[in-house]
Amino acid sequence: MSKTIFITGAGSGLGKGTALGLAAKGHKVIAPVETAPQVTSLREAAASAGVELTTFKMDIKNAQDLAQMLEYDFDIFVANAAVNEGGALGEVPMANFRELFEVNVFQTLETAQIAARQFVEKGQGKIIFLSSMAGIMSTPYVGPYTATKHAIEAIAKTLRKEMAEFGVQVATINPGAFATGFNDRSAEAKWKWFDEKIHFTRPEDMKEMEKGLEDQFDPQDMIDKMVEIIPQDSHKFRTAYPEETEQQMKDEEAKHWELEI
Repeated sequence: MSKTIFITGAGSGLGKGTALGLAAKGHKVIAPVETAPQVTSLREAAASAGVELTTFKMDIKNAQDLAQMLEYDFDIFVANAAVNEGGALGEVPMANFRELFEVNVFQTLETAQIAARQFVEKGQGKIIFLSSMAGIMSTPYVGPYTATKHAIEAIAKTLRKEMAEFGVQVATINPGAFATGFNDRSAEAKWKWFDEKIHFTRPEDMKEMEKGLEDQFDPQDMIDKMVEIIPQDSHKFRTAYPEETEQQMKDEEAKHWELEI
């Protein structure tokens, strides 16, 4: 059955691929993007793929942009928009840290609140938060982003309990490391402020951790999984993919119950 699906942050990466994939499956897709050039790019991609979707500029930090959500009726809301930046938690500039929380947590929750009100009025609907393997796991020098996704996990788990009585479903999707460029840009960003003359973190340690980006997964596999899961009437609360990432997440959670300091 065709669904109307609203997915934020559809201008690039997994969001863009998923928006196009859902449209190709016959769903009505509302796919706002952060910037005006991304509107043009997504429209061109849709035309090239032979699909139709609705796209417009909606920076989730802009109140006027955000008000556009009220103009649309939809069955499923996917909170996908996010930013990423790495760096050592002991030294990351707090302005950078706050910016991540502003987009990934505060404004993401505000978009979900707008969707929640609409769904409560209808007595049904589904909110999906794009979390991450970082919502459960922790990796050195990825702490700023990890902290925001841990917050999203708490929000999703709590909201699920609060919205159940209104007939509204809540879930997360937790991708592993996929080669969309999102993780690579995060790794690069910390070098804009890091200065080994004044910071105590060893640059060679951060560079060593960046080597993990050399073996990222094919994004199309994650896009296919998201296109499969998002429209379903029933599925797991948390969808982690691929399976090896799911197991890593489970092992990480279990390990901390026995870990001593």
